[in-house]
Amino acid sequence: MSVFSQAFPPSPTFTEKDLHDQTGKVTLITGAASGVGLALAHILYSLNGTIYIAARSASRCSSAISTILKAYPLSKGRLEPLVLDLADLETVKKAAAAFVDERLHVLVHNAGVMMTPEGERTKNGHDLEMGTNCLGPYLLSVLLEPVMRRTAVAEKAADTSSVRVVWVSSMIAANAPKGGVVMEAGRPTEKFKKMERYMQTKAGVVLLASEFAKKLGGEGIISVSINPGLIRTELQRHVSAVERRIMHMVFKEAKFGAYTELYAGFSPDVTTADNGRFCIPWGRKGEIPAHMRESLKSNMEGGTGVSKQFFDWCDAETREFM
Repeated sequence: MSVFSQAFPPSPTFTEKDLHDQTGKVTLITGAASGVGLALAHILYSLNGTIYIAARSASRCSSAISTILKAYPLSKGRLEPLVLDLADLETVKKAAAAFVDERLHVLVHNAGVMMTPEGERTKNGHDLEMGTNCLGPYLLSVLLEPVMRRTAVAEKAADTSSVRVVWVSSMIAANAPKGGVVMEAGRPTEKFKKMERYMQTKAGVVLLASEFAKKLGGEGIISVSINPGLIRTELQRHVSAVERRIMHMVFKEAKFGAYTELYAGFSPDVTTADNGRFCIPWGRKGEIPAHMRESLKSNMEGGTGVSKQFFDWCDAETREFM
């Protein structure tokens, strides 16, 4: 799909009106205290789902839960707070341990940061954007793999919909360096500044989604990445005031981004045949940017193997927290 089609998409294809009752379905959403994550939580709770509201602090979790409860007093769903800071891998480990349900149907990696101040690092010493957008979600996925595998077995036995992992990337991944992630001496380069740095991390998200699709696809778990669309959220908090004003004039409200996530995570249109796919606004099947496709192939397959290299680096950097 063209950049124009993604920036100015047609009407949403899958909304709350198309989603069946979510009783018994469990979803974990990172960054669920505001923006797109909160909008998605509203939709799922209104249909009686169980939602883990993952956010950086207990107060943010509490505020989001209070807002949702007031909006849907008749819902039979359940809201669970989950304190999780993707820039601190120890909290990711604790959050995964605090997940108490026996099933997890959909994991939505919604949280992210963009254009953070130069030189900012995570608690574990990584570039803040790479750590928050890629390493934290990678670790959370690995730690929740056992419960997702069990859920997939149960879903298959019941002949119901598949378990899914939704990785929120961006339209801007198409403008990332050739190959998506530039690996130097076995690790992603840190030579990029500002928007280029963000582009690389969002391309990294696409690569991770594809690698998890290869790893878990045979077990009935679908892993897809998405461009949620041009949305007004807290993600723009680090851009200049002028840029923010322009974005707010063009960008849409958070609910539209939630529709893209809803499509990727819940629509029957997305099947195991779509594992590793890139979905686009407001709920359509797109394609992984052409310049990144060689990265997804190994050297033996005629590619560069960059995707697997990046996946292995993420694994090595998070191993002590597993």
